Amino acid sequence: MKKRVAIICGGRSSEHQISCISARGVLTAIDRDSFDPILIGITQSGKWVALNSADDFSKDKDGLPVVPELGIEISWSELKVDLAFPLLHGPYGEDGTIQGLFEMMNLPYVGSGVLASAVAMDKTFAKPIYADFGLKVADGITVHKSDWAQNQALEIAKISALGFPLFVKPARSGSSRGTSKVKSEGDIPAAIEAAHEHDPKALVEVAIKGREVECAVLEIDGKATASIIGEIRVHEPHEFYDFEAKYFDGSTSFDVPANIPEKISNQIRQAAVTAFEALGCEGLARVDFFLTDENELLINELNTMPGFTNSSVFPMLWQASGMSYGALITQLIMSALQRDRGVVR
Repeated sequence: MKKRVAIICGGRSSEHQISCISARGVLTAIDRDSFDPILIGITQSGKWVALNSADDFSKDKDGLPVVPELGIEISWSELKVDLAFPLLHGPYGEDGTIQGLFEMMNLPYVGSGVLASAVAMDKTFAKPIYADFGLKVADGITVHKSDWAQNQALEIAKISALGFPLFVKPARSGSSRGTSKVKSEGDIPAAIEAAHEHDPKALVEVAIKGREVECAVLEIDGKATASIIGEIRVHEPHEFYDFEAKYFDGSTSFDVPANIPEKISNQIRQAAVTAFEALGCEGLARVDFFLTDENELLINELNTMPGFTNSSVFPMLWQASGMSYGALITQLIMSALQRDRGVVR
């Protein structure tokens, strides 16, 4: 009998549109001989609505898909599904919140559990764990919105002490929303304000001069397995891999596999698995690193539910490693169905 899979997309985060694009890709490629997909959207206001197909998405001002607010609301008691595939990026989906709901329902789901999802989402908590496991991280500090409001001058002094250039980003966001490159003290206030629009915690880090390399980790037969390595190259006019460079103007190119010596590539793959296991991840993750000219490797972040369109980096790396997009979806679903669940297990 075919398994009924709830593909859940949208959500309340700033990555709502990217989530809808990911869901559209999975809906197209899922093996319908083995699975019966049910498309469920979460609107930007938090309503859960039934979608008959990807044609039911509305469009925002940029032409990106969104879950329509006027959709027919549903409740989980009306659905009889065997598994949830939450293609939700950022807060309220990739951060342990929806994973906790599924645990309460005793419903299998694709991806990491509550704790791993929450820790990976908050970079200020994840970085010390990476360091404890021997992975190098960029120097930085956290700026809380309340501290910024009370003594802006003190916070600016602490930030400036790190040296320039710097990156300022929300501690719990993705797709580079609210991220700024800061080159001087005068740029700090606007950058902190931009980050705080997405998160009351802003992370400030020293800019790392190096290549941006990524590795996709997939759980196969209970074992974390690393893909080949890819490299992201950002072209002018962008100075870093921001939201526009990722999704809009085609100023980003990918080298898959990356032009990196085999010994260094293997070190990156091992570091990706180490990060995955350090946080207690399950299912999948994309791990992003910086590789300096001296071949020093620093971890940037780990995404427990990376972008999942056919052309996204995670599926791209696995396709280059020999696993098709459709096979990757099947692997994730079967792995989730076979995994023991429970917050304590």
